[in-house]
Amino acid sequence: MYYRCPVTQWQAGRALENEMVNPYRELFVAPGAMGFALAGLLARIALPMTGIGIITMLSQLRASYALAGAVSATFVLTYALLSPQISRLVDRHGQSRVLPAATMISVIGMLVLLAASRWQAPDWILFAGALLAGFMPSISAMLRARWTAIYRGQPQLSAAYSLETVIDEATYIVGPALSVGLSVAAFPQAGPLAALVLLVLGVWALTTQRGTEPQVQVRPNGTDAAGSVIRLANVRLLILLMAAMGVIVGTVDIVSVALTEQLGQPAAASLVLAAYAVGSFLAGLLFGAMKLRTPLHRLLLLGGLATAVTTLPLMLVDNVPALAATVFLAGLFFAPTMIVAMTLVERLVPARQLTEGMTWLLARLNVGVALGAVASGRIVDESGAQVGFAIALCAGILVLLVALLGHLRLRAYCQSPPVSEAA
Repeated sequence: MYYRCPVTQWQAGRALENEMVNPYRELFVAPGAMGFALAGLLARIALPMTGIGIITMLSQLRASYALAGAVSATFVLTYALLSPQISRLVDRHGQSRVLPAATMISVIGMLVLLAASRWQAPDWILFAGALLAGFMPSISAMLRARWTAIYRGQPQLSAAYSLETVIDEATYIVGPALSVGLSVAAFPQAGPLAALVLLVLGVWALTTQRGTEPQVQVRPNGTDAAGSVIRLANVRLLILLMAAMGVIVGTVDIVSVALTEQLGQPAAASLVLAAYAVGSFLAGLLFGAMKLRTPLHRLLLLGGLATAVTTLPLMLVDNVPALAATVFLAGLFFAPTMIVAMTLVERLVPARQLTEGMTWLLARLNVGVALGAVASGRIVDESGAQVGFAIALCAGILVLLVALLGHLRLRAYCQSPPVSEAA
């Protein structure tokens, strides 16, 4: 940064602070931006609250973690399968028409699940309720679509994607803790019930804000109305990248809990997991504020390389401070890599299918988290906690390979525009 005249150290510090903060302040200059961001914050926290809320509720009422985990997995996997299809309908008919219907189905499912848990109904009713609850729409994708409609082709779009990724991280920090706390302190159904209420309020507030809703674009003649963005090879590549990154997250979650218990400090697990989220949170904020001129395909490769390298120290930790430090380091590259992937999707898919494209990535991230938790959990049971990090290492290698392939394939889309101006 250069100045025409000398400035004090304080003035230079203030100037630097303003340069870092302004990219996010500028986002909310657009009419309605603050309103839909707040509405989305209410609605999006329901997802991380629901999965853990189901586990907490049923483990208390049915005394079976196996049943609780299976019902929660039913919800998560149904959400991962259906949310891209719901987003596809949104692209064709609009958020205000599709979101209320999808939310209503999800609410009915949650009410069935809560009632079945309250009155000790047969287990199959719990699974049926979880299945319907999985119709929950991807609110994160809806918000990214609104930001894109406002800032397409402008530098602010990268900051908007960064902000969304950071808020996602925040909801996954606050949401599970809030849900568990309510279910333990009040009554078992309190966590999922609160998630239901927040979802309804948030979706209602979001869909009433028509001014910022992306316009449904008329499909040109000859366009296959049934075509999905999943048919695009480059989109499938990014989906695989996100799934592999999700495996790392799921592995870190499970193995960190197991390893801290093995080291005789089980209470430290929450601090270790918070370190991962905080690392990603801070990196996402910084990444969005930077004015990078590096092409997207190179950023993807750098993110994949850093992600793979930071899984190596996880295999060597033998105490809680070292675990927290290595997990924090690994988290630093999660948000930036995800932001690059989202920016690439915005460039790769037709504008009329943007919500669907983003939802595929977000949904497969959740699938990866579930797969990582299952695979690492089995290894922990059989071979010990630290060996479980081998799953994260393998997933990191996969991330690197996919990023390398993406680097080679996506050059045509990323010749010169900086990531902050990708459109």
